[in-house]
Amino acid sequence: MRLSHGIHLAYCTNVHRGGDWPETFRSLNEHTLRVRDRVGAGRPYAIGLRLGDTASRQLGQAGELERFRAWLDENNCYIFTINGFPHGDFHGKRIKEQVYQPDWTTPERVEYTRRLFDILAELAPADAGGSVSTVPCSFKEFITGDEQVEAMRRNVWEVVEHIDVLSEKTGKDLHLGLEPEPLCYLETTEEMIRFYRQLRDDRPGDDRLAKRLGINYDTCHLAVEFEEAAAALDSLAAEGIRISKLHFSSALKVQPSAETLDGLAGFAEDIYFHQVVTRSADGALTRYRDLPDALAAAARSETAGDTEWRIHFHVPLHCPPTVLFDTTADQLQQAIGVLGANPALCSHIEMETYTWEVLPDEMKQRDVVDQLVGEYDWTLAKLAEQGITPTD
Repeated sequence: MRLSHGIHLAYCTNVHRGGDWPETFRSLNEHTLRVRDRVGAGRPYAIGLRLGDTASRQLGQAGELERFRAWLDENNCYIFTINGFPHGDFHGKRIKEQVYQPDWTTPERVEYTRRLFDILAELAPADAGGSVSTVPCSFKEFITGDEQVEAMRRNVWEVVEHIDVLSEKTGKDLHLGLEPEPLCYLETTEEMIRFYRQLRDDRPGDDRLAKRLGINYDTCHLAVEFEEAAAALDSLAAEGIRISKLHFSSALKVQPSAETLDGLAGFAEDIYFHQVVTRSADGALTRYRDLPDALAAAARSETAGDTEWRIHFHVPLHCPPTVLFDTTADQLQQAIGVLGANPALCSHIEMETYTWEVLPDEMKQRDVVDQLVGEYDWTLAKLAEQGITPTD
């Protein structure tokens, strides 16, 4: 969806199943077009495409890519961004820490990301450019030596070079966004800035870094870290780090009473990682690898001093607080306010609530399409408050 100030809005299709290209394409036909019909109002409709490795190989074949381009034209749709975070399957089985593999220490991650940009360079409209979001280098537990860090920087630079060649060839503004996430190699704004400085120091004066690499700022992830969105975005801008994409997302936020912790058991599912960051009365933060680990610590009375828990569980943007559970929607709204004050900050917005299949029943709408339409309604209303509205 095209918005004022040259901004583009989509929902991320990682909410649907898409292990290979036929399944991904089926989801677009069965779900995405229904969402378009309810929110698109005849305007060009933007799709935030999720492509895993297998799907990208299949779509990347010349004939298939041409067929998809014709489908996009026929249905008045366009692609401006691809979610390149999960390399493999993303639904129906245990994902957890496997979602970070292969990481940026490996040639597999380089090859996959290059392929995504090859596809995006063919599909993205010239006036929109194209972004790809990716893993925050690695999971912290996987990184045990300096040689791995050096490999990550070297591999990121290789992809920056590839993106720049494609951008110059096509005239399209293409860029990669590293996506900080709790307990990952890049999990905070400070760590993102430090890594970016190291990349810059590797090749002083090379302006391709600023143009082709930035951050995919996920408002759920950074809120779980107890960061203030306005301050974080200001810090990134001051450092000259491009906001490649804004992920509009919300996390769970709770006060850890016995009743609340008992209710959280319904969110401790077996598919995705749900990292937890807790804050005590003195402001100290404690990190837990997954929600079951935090609940086990609470059962041992190790969290008695906590005043607030934030859980990496993406909940619908329009989900209201309940007696037990709140959300970090205030941080998302803070980011929207920053964008309203400076619409040139970022032109790519993607709503990303991929957890529909594992949400507790009371948080689900009647149908995934209903949920997505609700997220559009909420997002468009909040953006309109900042003077950002749909255009023809």
